[in-house]
Amino acid sequence: MKNVGIHPAPGEFSPEEIGMDPVLRFFHYSHLPPTLRTISAQFCGVAQFIILKCPRNAERTVALRKLLEAKDAAVRAMLP
Repeated sequence: MKNVGIHPAPGEFSPEEIGMDPVLRFFHYSHLPPTLRTISAQFCGVAQFIILKCPRNAERTVALRKLLEAKDAAVRAMLP
């Protein structure tokens, strides 16, 4: 899957990790303004924790998807 029209995935995840859990590519934040970057980076850290501590299965995928939804909502909440 090519990342056309989206910023590169954060460097916190290896290509192998993104290959196993493609949703990780959406936890990028370096392109955001500082205030939004600070919020978004916290969710990237939680995503890292999930992939390190939870076995790879359907529930982990659901957790990552819902975390992405929460990250998007938190970033939108910070918009003027």
